[in-house]
Amino acid sequence: MTLAALQQEFMAQILDEDRPLPPAWDSRMGDGLGVYRNAYRARLIAALAETFPRTGKWLGAELFETAAAHHLIVHPPTSWTLDLAGEGFVGTLAELFAGDPEVPDLAWLEWAMHRAFVAADCAPLNAAEFAAATGAYGDADWTNMRLVFGPSLAMREVGSDCGALWQALGRDEVPSAAPTLEARMHCLVWREGLDPVFALVSEAEATGLAAMRRGATFGDLCAALAQSLSPNGAAAAAGAMLGQWLQRGLVTQATQGKAC
Repeated sequence: MTLAALQQEFMAQILDEDRPLPPAWDSRMGDGLGVYRNAYRARLIAALAETFPRTGKWLGAELFETAAAHHLIVHPPTSWTLDLAGEGFVGTLAELFAGDPEVPDLAWLEWAMHRAFVAADCAPLNAAEFAAATGAYGDADWTNMRLVFGPSLAMREVGSDCGALWQALGRDEVPSAAPTLEARMHCLVWREGLDPVFALVSEAEATGLAAMRRGATFGDLCAALAQSLSPNGAAAAAGAMLGQWLQRGLVTQATQGKAC
């Protein structure tokens, strides 16, 4: 067996404790592999705990470690870096805690902030720069305008006020019940400078933002809003959303071409 094959087999044995030992391996190696498996999983569970500290605090150490171990057994990591050890953990929590939406919501918020921190640098377009870029726009230009958004931006519909829960847990407060929402909301995560931040936005704003991220024009946004608002009201609402996105530093470019 070559060194590469030996390394691959050793890793396969670590990931699957039911995998039969190769015929050439001494059966006593099984006990030794158990030590490696425990150490490997313990380090990965610790990495998940570091990435999802508030989720761990909300669930409690024992329940979190059980969920983390389940995830690592069913979905072993495929990346070489511990930075990505939490990939897919939100989905696992959604399955394990189907009746508790705040658990995957909170975990998603922590994961999105974790990913936003390491996202590629990209300078946002501030209000003055946007005004300069669009100062000569006519009606057709505004209609055809597309926006490019920063790479750190992530968005998810949430069934709980995960932002309020995140803040409370950060103050070492553990609410007796998960904060609820009165209407359907979406959570946005992005990075301001070096700091990941978040905000809850309405379904209408999230729908418009998602459409423009997919390449819709500002005219498309106004037309969609006009289905429930007057033409003037739709234009005003679209303008308010655009102003909010600029203020938050989500937009990196306004273009007449296809947004990429």
